[in-house]
Amino acid sequence: MLFIYFYNYSHSIYLYDHGAFNLIALFFIVFIALSIFFIIKIFFKLSKNKVLSKTISILFLFLFNKIILTSNNCNYWAYGLNNTKIDNDINKFGCQIRIPKYCTNKILGITPDFSKLFGIDCADKTKKAKINILRSSKSPYVSKNTTKFGFPLTNIDQGKIDAKENIILKNYSYKNIIDMDKDIPSDLNKPEYIVDFSQDPYGNLTINLNFNESLSLERKNLEKNSIPYSDNVLIIYMDSVSRVNSIRKLKKTLKFFEQFISYKGGYNQKYPNDNFHSFQFFKYHAFEGLTYANFIKLFYGSLSNVTDFKRITKYYKENGYVTSYAIDDCNKDNTRSGHDLTDEEMYDHQLLLCDPNKFSINNSIKRCLYGNLNAFYLCEYIEQFWRKYKNNRKYSLIVINDGHEGTLEVLKYTDEILYNFLNNLFNDNLLKDSAIFLVSDHGCAMPAVYYINEFFQIEKELPMLYVIINDIKNKDYNQQYFNIHENQQTFITAFDIYNTIANIIYGDNYTNIINKTDDHDFPKSSRGKSLFEKINQKERKPALYKNMSLSVCI
Repeated sequence: MLFIYFYNYSHSIYLYDHGAFNLIALFFIVFIALSIFFIIKIFFKLSKNKVLSKTISILFLFLFNKIILTSNNCNYWAYGLNNTKIDNDINKFGCQIRIPKYCTNKILGITPDFSKLFGIDCADKTKKAKINILRSSKSPYVSKNTTKFGFPLTNIDQGKIDAKENIILKNYSYKNIIDMDKDIPSDLNKPEYIVDFSQDPYGNLTINLNFNESLSLERKNLEKNSIPYSDNVLIIYMDSVSRVNSIRKLKKTLKFFEQFISYKGGYNQKYPNDNFHSFQFFKYHAFEGLTYANFIKLFYGSLSNVTDFKRITKYYKENGYVTSYAIDDCNKDNTRSGHDLTDEEMYDHQLLLCDPNKFSINNSIKRCLYGNLNAFYLCEYIEQFWRKYKNNRKYSLIVINDGHEGTLEVLKYTDEILYNFLNNLFNDNLLKDSAIFLVSDHGCAMPAVYYINEFFQIEKELPMLYVIINDIKNKDYNQQYFNIHENQQTFITAFDIYNTIANIIYGDNYTNIINKTDDHDFPKSSRGKSLFEKINQKERKPALYKNMSLSVCI
């Protein structure tokens, strides 16, 4: 029972300290050692009875062989969407992936779904929701009689935030909660995130993104700076999700991507008029098992030091894109606390779920808030953004932490939300001329005691990456699509994603962009190539990836 308690309610402030999961691993090691000791001791006592000892031996061998035979079937592991499979032809693709010999998830798949086990449902009432807000709020403008709470906008200038609140904005959000019962001016500073207790004592959360007409016109005027491959870019960034676990747990979402995989001669045959193309990347590698290390490579194009480098958001803005960001945590930037040297290029619209009633991201149960999963509000916010700025170039980043837990069960609850979000945009014709990335930083990061097994180590090193490209302008780019199709089986990293995004923003002018150096920032990294380019494995020199701690290439 003690184990179940820690496993279910593990909380941690910092991502590098996974709270009770470290205790669980230690607990299991001690537990297994003691169990073996007592089993041996009991066996020796029973061994005096020959019939009983033989029976125990036969039973033990049967169970052992059953486990080995069950876990030894890893055929499914190499497969992806549309019945495609990892191609380990070393002469063609260079990187041969180590296929795990024992897929222990078939044995350890009995790990309980604690949300189901404990009957946790997002529809359950939060009994002390208002009290929790009042207790956490440091705002002098909120009283006990307040029935509507507005959380402040967080896309503000760096100079307006205390240095200690530079990355984690929890204190800032609580300190500036607004009493919405009073007259709130109808301007762009009004809260977009309001909790209302006037009709329901348990609270209702509403999201209402503020459309900025002057910003829309301002960015329209900048669109002449480039002719991009796609006018809209959506990145769904999920922490700690391996490629294989995405297939296990994001079934409906990946069905959305799978419907566009029909590559014959360059174009999707199912949707020939709209030119939707979907790609999956089998050999996308993480650099490290930490979010920060992978995040700066994907969004800054930097190996480690980002002091002088700018987030790619800057280049979107310069080329006429309106930008937005939504995360289920209080981090303004996924470079996390303790790494505050990154630039503060603001997103034009930003939603951070800093509510004190929200479940922590570091536990193994559903992440709920006022009757819905956290991911529901993130997708609602970004969907409003795409609808309200439908005539603008757009860039959106959604950061979801549901994969960051130990049972590997919570992720499945986000599946339908993501599917409905993408399907709504698609059905309303809002994904035309768009590039969509479903990506993670690394694979299973918190599988507790399972870490001792090679199976989880391999999955940790191979995060997921799926891409949909829809272009209505460029119908004669057969070579680019052939390249990205071939690169699905190629060793790639976050640097390649960074350069692909730059390629999308700048279109054909991408080839003229100067590479980043240690002293100067440009929207192209010398350590990566655009996925629209042919990637030669022989050019992937180890020196370029000398700090890479993870690799399952053999």
